[in-house]
Amino acid sequence: MSLAAYCVICCRRIGTSTSPPKSSNYWKDIRNIIKVTGSLILGGSLFLTYEALALKKSLTLDTQVVEREKMKSYIYVNTVPIDKRENHGILYQARKELHKAVRKVLATSAKILQGPFADYQYRTIAQACDLRTVIGLARSKESDLRFFLRPPPLPSLKEDSTIEEELRHLLASLPQTELDECIRYFTSLALSESSQSLAAQKGGLWCFGGNGLPYAESFGEVPSAAVEMFCLDALVKHSEISTHCDKIEANGGLQLLQRLYQLHKDCPKVQRNIMRIIGNMALNEHLHSPIVQSGWVSILAEAMKSQDIMEASHAARTLANLDRETVREKYQDGVYVLHPQYRTSQPIKADVLFVHGLMGAAFKTWRQQDNDQVLNDQVSEDESRYTACWPKTWLARDCPTLRIISVEYDTSLSDWRARCPMERKSIAFRSNELLRKLRAAGVGDRPVIWVSHSMGGLLVKKMLLEASRKPELSTVISNTRGMVFYSVPHRGSHLAEFSVNVRYLLFPSLEVKELSKDSPALKTLQDDFLKFAKDKNFQVLNFVETLPTSIGSMIKLHVVPVESADLGIGDLIPVDVNHLNICKPEKKDAFLYQRTLRFIRETLAKDLEN
Repeated sequence: MSLAAYCVICCRRIGTSTSPPKSSNYWKDIRNIIKVTGSLILGGSLFLTYEALALKKSLTLDTQVVEREKMKSYIYVNTVPIDKRENHGILYQARKELHKAVRKVLATSAKILQGPFADYQYRTIAQACDLRTVIGLARSKESDLRFFLRPPPLPSLKEDSTIEEELRHLLASLPQTELDECIRYFTSLALSESSQSLAAQKGGLWCFGGNGLPYAESFGEVPSAAVEMFCLDALVKHSEISTHCDKIEANGGLQLLQRLYQLHKDCPKVQRNIMRIIGNMALNEHLHSPIVQSGWVSILAEAMKSQDIMEASHAARTLANLDRETVREKYQDGVYVLHPQYRTSQPIKADVLFVHGLMGAAFKTWRQQDNDQVLNDQVSEDESRYTACWPKTWLARDCPTLRIISVEYDTSLSDWRARCPMERKSIAFRSNELLRKLRAAGVGDRPVIWVSHSMGGLLVKKMLLEASRKPELSTVISNTRGMVFYSVPHRGSHLAEFSVNVRYLLFPSLEVKELSKDSPALKTLQDDFLKFAKDKNFQVLNFVETLPTSIGSMIKLHVVPVESADLGIGDLIPVDVNHLNICKPEKKDAFLYQRTLRFIRETLAKDLEN
């Protein structure tokens, strides 16, 4: 204001002064012009310098990833507040344009210099980040792990106590009433008085009472690692109950699980179970702050960058449940997003769901083709043979606007090999359970294609029929565009007959029994779904194997014959592979993958264009 007043006074003096001699007026006017111009330049320079320095000081995060996140409104940068009285007029507009220009200059200089922060600068930023910011960084693909504070020191174990005993104490502190049979089963194993009694309950060959599980371990002591796995199995089940999650957190469970996670870096199975527990706890928003404060975000951010698909996917599920800023959906246990696992500004236009079959899993079922694969329970334990998950690597790259989800549930050929001997889940029960979880994950909110293998196709059919009977699930039906069936036994499987005839492990599982060709429930399901699919005009693609599959080490069996894999609508394509490899393309340009990709693109063509 003072600068403007000075200019006005100078101009008035020039305009009102009497006319002196011509030569002296000329030089006097020049001097006045120089004074005014110099004042304007000096004042403007000071103003620009002040604003630039103030803006630069207010920007504390200027790395490439933070700039990207800031532009997506995921990172909250503390800026100097502008007085409300200045939010109008020419001055405000000038400052706004100046700030915009300086931001561009700073961003350009950061790209040119590419200079990383010093460690102390990362620590300063990490200490300043709030819960939303740190979760946003953890879900950013190119974020530096130094943005995250290390987990705080863990409390010492009680004197003469072990982790195994601490886990048992944690389990004993949880409510033991109103639990289903499987939770009670795993809890009773973990809370046994001694390792010898654990061996008896686990089903040594001499133990014909109890659950009668013929495990090879018998008279010896069960290792501490096995006891810890029983405890974790029980905690996974308990963590599905919200009130039990509160007890786990209140009794130091977050720190205890973190200690166990760090001790078992060479045991992915233990780490995955711990991730499942933390992911279940993250479904409860009031526990987000304790999870972050206990240091789990830095562990999850590191796991997200793992080359192991399962480790990264478990971490991605947990972080998505923690991220309430950009994720509306909640991913319950067994529901995994394969793409996108990081935050993205690209809109998601459709969903593709993958449902595995008998003895399958969310990841291993959809890997690339193996050599001489054998159908027995040892397949699920041989983690070293896992290859790339083609829906995550190939399909995500070919169709980046899709959300790709894979689900997981426990199945077995025999009740003797079931993880929980009390668990007798029919196709109808499993379909309702999966449908509830998928709806919580937002399935039905956008166009969807279902991809299934073997018994998973029967679950898909049952889920869609159940959804059609419930008005609150009508969007699941209206948004279903089509389905891909990989050797689905619509009319039964030879595996069920084989299991009954030779008494496979004496007790074929309920899942196998339901696959029998003379099963009334299977016939009703096929008839009802065929009529329903025709009425809704679903697009269908069927694949079927033509080669036998090895059962154990000596027997080969054609699991799903051609006539059973024919739904009655859609193309039926025989492929020269066995039952296990019918959903595992050998390479990206293999017919199995390319035909599936073409079907997805054609079926979702209008939705992807929109």
